[in-house]
Amino acid sequence: MIVVIQRVTTASVEINQVIKASIGKGLLILLGIEDADGEEDMEWLSNKIVNLRIFNDGEGVMNVSLKDDGGDIILVSQFTLHASTKKGNRPSYLKASKPEIAIPIYERFIVILEKALGKSIQTGSFGADMKVSLLNDGPVTIVIDTKNKN
Repeated sequence: MIVVIQRVTTASVEINQVIKASIGKGLLILLGIEDADGEEDMEWLSNKIVNLRIFNDGEGVMNVSLKDDGGDIILVSQFTLHASTKKGNRPSYLKASKPEIAIPIYERFIVILEKALGKSIQTGSFGADMKVSLLNDGPVTIVIDTKNKN
């Protein structure tokens, strides 16, 4: 699994000109899934996300986690995170899972992430054409790949 985590002051997902998800302070997370991703990856990643100390404390130092801060999450599936650009100018998405594999992983990850955070999260819609808006706070953007845990 690959995630791009963006600390936001606001974020939203629009589908067919209708707001599907909207948050204030929190994290907008873009998620790429590959066939090799499993329960261990989901557990590790969800705990990493909610416990990352990337929110400012009273002294302006990034020392507070999302779980401690009480912020929200929008999770958006994004197969293009697994793009390979090694050959030519057209990205290849062979490493990204097909929907029949990715959707159950995506749905399970939502449950695990909600459990780790201790509350519901908001999502986009898997496979939909989404318009994602955000005001990146900092900016703070972090990329995590579960295949590079060490």
